[in-house]
Amino acid sequence: MRELLEAVAAGEVSPAEAEAELAGYATGDAGRFDAAREKRAGVPEAVLADGKTTAEVADLATTAVETTGRAIVTRLDEEAAATVTGVVHEYDADATVDYDDRAGVLVATSAEFERPALDATVGIVTAGTADAVPAGEAAAVIREMGAAVERVDDVGVAGIARLFDRLDDLRDLDVLIVAAGREGALPTVVAGLVDTPVIGLPVSTGYGHGGAGEAALSGLLQSCTALTVVNVDAGFTAGAQAGLVARAIDAARDA
Repeated sequence: MRELLEAVAAGEVSPAEAEAELAGYATGDAGRFDAAREKRAGVPEAVLADGKTTAEVADLATTAVETTGRAIVTRLDEEAAATVTGVVHEYDADATVDYDDRAGVLVATSAEFERPALDATVGIVTAGTADAVPAGEAAAVIREMGAAVERVDDVGVAGIARLFDRLDDLRDLDVLIVAAGREGALPTVVAGLVDTPVIGLPVSTGYGHGGAGEAALSGLLQSCTALTVVNVDAGFTAGAQAGLVARAIDAARDA
């Protein structure tokens, strides 16, 4: 501890970095950032932009880069992303910032940051183009956890021959996230055709009775085939679960 305090006094370590090392979190104007989450639980901490002001998101993103070398921000619109990018670059001019405007995910990394690398591939399967937003969020989390991502898009049950054409590809993957809205049939069908773990991601498409993802969620919870299910549009959670499976597969292959 003395060495850490001396480093703070010498300006070699910031107070936020020291707090993160000692307490596991860092406190800023916008709240506490869980800097130890990835080490503790295997899943990197992310900043959810929903419900926060742009200034709060920028403050938390900067704290994340300062204490862990990386910030992951989800549910961020294009205008706020531009502001957050500017604030991050004011703190660290050499930081790399990538923004996926479709998925609404921003990732900022310092020049020294090194992502983990896992010997595992996660397949992300979508029923249609409307499922791209939560699927993209899941993909971003998986990549940041170190696994490779393979997309298989637009293979919904309305034209199920499209799925059959890709079954061999799906069976070669280590874990699958399958996203679908409306009645949510695709994940249950896929789970009955592969021997790969399937995570069902219901999407808030559809309208009328059972719309906004409710029918999809209910259908996945009642699935006759074996799969796990996350909440409606919960791309981050689906990605985190798949990433943890990928970590276990990587560890087994390395044993």
